[in-house]
Amino acid sequence: MTGAAIALFTDFGPAGPYLGQVEVVLRQLAPSHPVIHLVSNAPCGNPRSAAYLLAALRQQFPQDSVFLCVVDPGVGGARKPVVLQADGQTFVGPDNGLLNTVAKHAERRDWFEIVWRPENCSMSFHGRDLFAPVAARLALGQAADDLKPYHVDIADWPEDLTEIIYFDGYGNAFTGLRYRSELDGRKLMFDGRRLEQAGTFSEVGVGEPFWYCNSCGLVEIAVNQGHAERQLDLRIGMKVAYE
Repeated sequence: MTGAAIALFTDFGPAGPYLGQVEVVLRQLAPSHPVIHLVSNAPCGNPRSAAYLLAALRQQFPQDSVFLCVVDPGVGGARKPVVLQADGQTFVGPDNGLLNTVAKHAERRDWFEIVWRPENCSMSFHGRDLFAPVAARLALGQAADDLKPYHVDIADWPEDLTEIIYFDGYGNAFTGLRYRSELDGRKLMFDGRRLEQAGTFSEVGVGEPFWYCNSCGLVEIAVNQGHAERQLDLRIGMKVAYE
């Protein structure tokens, strides 16, 4: 029988050895649990933006899923390694804001500090040496002794982020703003531009920019048969607003 999925959410990038090194640990320790490469190009070294992408992408996963989350510019420093249990899903990663949006949106949340340490642990690769073994044991239901209760103050953490947080492979720009019906018909403003809303790409002319609700439920900036990031000179962290 196949166990619960372990989803990888990282800024490692698709090239290089890091994804494979993490995956081999998971496959050795939890071989009956499928490993899903959810995102390997999360905003690099930017846990705040990545937090809103993670919260949007988790929605399609069942309650028993385990997410191994690594966007960790402070690896080896003072930030704590933690586990978040949110509405039946489990998230393993650093306490640097990466998991905060998931917690903010959850109806039920419990935080834990990871107190277990491996015999050998690279100071710069906790994803492989610390987070992956704990994620595997959580998937197997064997990690109770690895954790202790922990508190994270998310009172001031924004529900939504009115910024560009991610570019997909087509150059479309995800924002950290969840779509809601009261945005319909309003113009999206950024960097002196104003974009009209469309339902999908085919509703506008070729080369025309627009905003719409994407498949993750986020407000997205796109260009029909174009590359919004390049054509509109967009960047991670660029502010957006509505009029």
